[in-house]
Amino acid sequence: MGHLVTVATCSLNQWALDFEGNLQRILESIRIAKEKGAKLRVGPELEVTGYGCQDHFLEGDTYLHSWEVLASILQSEEAKDMILDIGMPVMHKSVKYNCRIIIADRKIALIRPKIYLANDGNYRELRFFTPWTAKKVEKFYLPRMIQNITRQTQVPIGDAVISTLDTCFGCETCEELFTPLSPHIGMGLDGVEIFTNSSGSHHELRKLNLRIDLMKAATLKVGGLYLYSNQQGCDGDRLYYDGCAMIVLNGQVVAQGSQFSLRDVEVVTATIDLEDIRSFRASVASRSIQASASSAYERIDINQSVSDNRDDNIHLRASIPRAPFYHSPEEEIALGPACWLWDYLRRSKTAGYFLPLSGGIDSCATAVIVSSMCRLVVKEAQEGNQQVIDDARRLAMGGRTTDDLSDYIPTDPREFANRLFYTCYMGTENSSTETRQRAKDLAEAIGSYHTDLNMDTVVQAIQSLFSVVTGRVPRFKAHGGSLTENLALQNIQARLRMLLAYMFAQLLPWCRSIQGGLLVLGSANVDESLRGYLTKYDCSSADVNPIGGISKRDLKRFIAYARDAFDLPILESFLDATPTAELEPITKDYVQSDEVDMGMTYDELTQFGRLRKVERCGPFAMFSKLVHEWGETLKPSEVATKVKRFFFYYSINRHKMTTMTPSYHAEAYSPDDNRFDLRPFLYNASWKWQFNRIDQSMAKLEQQNNINDID
Repeated sequence: MGHLVTVATCSLNQWALDFEGNLQRILESIRIAKEKGAKLRVGPELEVTGYGCQDHFLEGDTYLHSWEVLASILQSEEAKDMILDIGMPVMHKSVKYNCRIIIADRKIALIRPKIYLANDGNYRELRFFTPWTAKKVEKFYLPRMIQNITRQTQVPIGDAVISTLDTCFGCETCEELFTPLSPHIGMGLDGVEIFTNSSGSHHELRKLNLRIDLMKAATLKVGGLYLYSNQQGCDGDRLYYDGCAMIVLNGQVVAQGSQFSLRDVEVVTATIDLEDIRSFRASVASRSIQASASSAYERIDINQSVSDNRDDNIHLRASIPRAPFYHSPEEEIALGPACWLWDYLRRSKTAGYFLPLSGGIDSCATAVIVSSMCRLVVKEAQEGNQQVIDDARRLAMGGRTTDDLSDYIPTDPREFANRLFYTCYMGTENSSTETRQRAKDLAEAIGSYHTDLNMDTVVQAIQSLFSVVTGRVPRFKAHGGSLTENLALQNIQARLRMLLAYMFAQLLPWCRSIQGGLLVLGSANVDESLRGYLTKYDCSSADVNPIGGISKRDLKRFIAYARDAFDLPILESFLDATPTAELEPITKDYVQSDEVDMGMTYDELTQFGRLRKVERCGPFAMFSKLVHEWGETLKPSEVATKVKRFFFYYSINRHKMTTMTPSYHAEAYSPDDNRFDLRPFLYNASWKWQFNRIDQSMAKLEQQNNINDID
């Protein structure tokens, strides 16, 4: 009979600095792991504090309260007869580290600091922590509150592994899986059989496969059992941590948790045979040769076993490998931002969401994501998720005492949406009847509390005020005005919509005898933000924006998916509509079009964005790539014109990113100035040197093409 081991990993919806809530979720995960027969439980990175504390990691209070939470865990019944891998920050010799605390039967066995810190993209760990560079293991003197509980004065801290009575396990933390020289390589060669990885990994579209591929490759090369734990939910900023706790054995997935969920605690377990690891490793001769010469890790011995050593364990069955599950990008858009919005709503203690619904595809997608949120709430409530029921009940009551909703459980997404989702069509004389009707029909289909208004009198009052002060009357381009006049008149309408949105968000709940205000939703997509095709402080300025990191192309695909998956046939009319801001007069010869206004298509913007951010291309590098990629349809001079036009408008509009609404991060080329895209906002928009270099190359290419044509 082999050595059967039941292990547990988890996804927790932790919240930055919510020490009480974080503690309860940790304890609940341990309880569930024990109930499932696990003796080893792994939790997410920095689960005690929440991953997104940012500069709060520089405060002494954060470290004090972390030890207080750990003291509660050590004294709990849950910690008895368990091996726990807990994440929290630790200060050692006045240096701050991102650590794993290994607890064995209510005693601390090891503090393992993170060796390789994440410090790119959305991550700034080097701002808060120091990587553990020492190869040795040192003594860590415990706080007195912990000494009084464990009767330990000091414990080891450093890059060591844990040796139980039946196996050996070691820790990796998030980024360490992604680095070329991952710790699991050395640990695996030294005989470590179980690897734990505690992560704070956020969602990006089409990203999950990278994580899974790395875990499969890691254990396929060195053999072993890989336990991956991740944070789940919105813990206070733009990121959504997408869970998907996972257990991988010898290159095969044996257990996988959900990627998007409204559950605060999700525990994934698997039972495996340690002999499978040993047999797998012994079958590769080159691995054995490398292992025999590998450097040894210091082992910390604990007097516990992970395997079930009973004689009657024949009832245990090893978990069967399975194919990993992936959501389509359209499903990711339906689920990720929806879960993020639910966390934001329930934790902000507001009454709901307000959305200016224009009749275009961007605000349509935003509304459908809120509808998806309501669908998820109803689904979880029907499955008995008490946390979701309690939050939904509180939102449904809206502070009212006249309605008895103490037994309320949402059963219909449309009915639930009507209680917390408000939409408004803010029309002017430049609006079409088609967009107004689409907005009304969509609101009816998803159940939002919808209002419809014309704001012409307000717009005219602003224009009249300007004329009284200056004696000048600005006119639209269609009426003979200049480009300056035309743009100013458009911006008046756009900015007034923001003002009206906030007024309605504050007062509409009051009109329904509901306490509290609404969070205003923005609906500018990632491509418009990149190009700057929006008015600063218009209705793109809001409280949160669920689509601010999603491309126009992906949004259209999402709407096509939701049309069928959510049974919303009205969405077909949005797919067929030409994207337009409807800020200029409609004439028999002219209807405003976004792509014509921008001088580039949305697909081209996506390409520009990826090259600029993901592939780190300046103007010349971008031209050099696109002149070949687009060469079959465009001449070098046409490619040069498009690249220069993009960089000009990107440059003059970059300042808008400094005030953009916090957006759900979903795309690797997001231009978010505040956290992700650290570039200047004042550029020399002529790009004289760079553009001259493009012109030189373009002239050579066209000369060569002319020679080839003659030949």
